[in-house]
Amino acid sequence: MQTRAELLFIAELAGEAERYDDVISQIKIIINRFGGRLTGDERNLLSIAYKNTTNTLRASWRIVDTLEKMQSSRTSTMKQLHLLRRQRARIGEELANVCKDIVQLLDGQLLPLATQGEERVFYAKMKGDYYRYLSEFAQENHDQYAEESLNAYKFAYKHALTTLESIHPTRLGLALNFAVFYHDVHKSPDRACHLAKAAFDEAVMSLQPPDGDPEAAQSLRDSLQILQLLRDDLILWSREIQE
Repeated sequence: MQTRAELLFIAELAGEAERYDDVISQIKIIINRFGGRLTGDERNLLSIAYKNTTNTLRASWRIVDTLEKMQSSRTSTMKQLHLLRRQRARIGEELANVCKDIVQLLDGQLLPLATQGEERVFYAKMKGDYYRYLSEFAQENHDQYAEESLNAYKFAYKHALTTLESIHPTRLGLALNFAVFYHDVHKSPDRACHLAKAAFDEAVMSLQPPDGDPEAAQSLRDSLQILQLLRDDLILWSREIQE
């Protein structure tokens, strides 16, 4: 029987090879064998694997959806349109299965054992993200998935405000994705801007130079990258409101 360190090594190797299904399988073995308390490295690997898997499927869905709309405006045969719609539906079903899989893992094994603070915020944010993807692409239950996403984001953000510093990268990443939810799902650029600006301003006020600790320096670099994304979205969304 492989040790936890050996299972993690295989997962890391699979991640380097971009075999994300294998990463997920290995982390699930760790969870089933050793329980739902993952280390930081294990948790990050799981997150990256699901993110890359869903990002690929979301990009594929959008490409086929665009082609379908283009063909609909042309003199395409019904057979071609049928094939495009079938392919889009197949990709959408695969995407939905991946999202439901991680949500089930979060609800059943990870969130119940998550500690107060960064770990709980991290998992609740993930839950909000994958319900958001479901609300964007699922053919049915759009409103239900949107509500589940909103509840997960609200839970995560409320917890983040009381347990994490405003400059913490997990709190900033949550603010960014929660704002995207308001913009993309609720179609509310006003609320998206309000949330993003509050998170941005609070973080900027808390900025301090690193104290020589390598981990603190890396955390600051991560936070600065997210702040740049928040700033870019604020500019874009503010322009939408003005127009």
